[in-house]
Amino acid sequence: MAQKPFAEALNEQIANEFGAHQQYIGAAVYYESETLPRLAAFFYRQAVEERNHAMMMVQYLLDANQEVRIPDIEAKLTRFDNVVAPVRMALDQENRVTEEINALFKLARDNGDFQAEQFMQWFVKEQVEEVSTMTDLLRVVERSADNALLVEEYLAREGLGQEGDDPTAPPAAGGAF
Repeated sequence: MAQKPFAEALNEQIANEFGAHQQYIGAAVYYESETLPRLAAFFYRQAVEERNHAMMMVQYLLDANQEVRIPDIEAKLTRFDNVVAPVRMALDQENRVTEEINALFKLARDNGDFQAEQFMQWFVKEQVEEVSTMTDLLRVVERSADNALLVEEYLAREGLGQEGDDPTAPPAAGGAF
């Protein structure tokens, strides 16, 4: 069985990235409803980051003169059982995205698509950071589950997720917003 073309697989990943964007908004909404503004802000920032990843992929496809498909997105969770659940969900999501990114990288390499492989290198590096950030946050949230204000204090002190723009990131369609 022949492998699917890289552009088709990347369009599927665009859907995954937009789905992650929407789910992070769902987590932010949950934290807003629990009056945990720093956790909400963290997830709103994560949502923008995921949206930007999708838009980087859109720009790559445009630059490669390939079809871009913008997906429908299914409804996402906005209610969780406790303050730990959204972060656990986010870590699971980042681990899944890491597998997806690695599969895209492998597809590009196996097909000898050097441009696609080079494009995916940044995302491979980015996923190490994403999983690390969510792992750290999950540890803090689990230890502070009985007093979520300690997580708020941690986020205020450490600035988790506020590292700023990466100048090595691929360009996003529509520019940086």
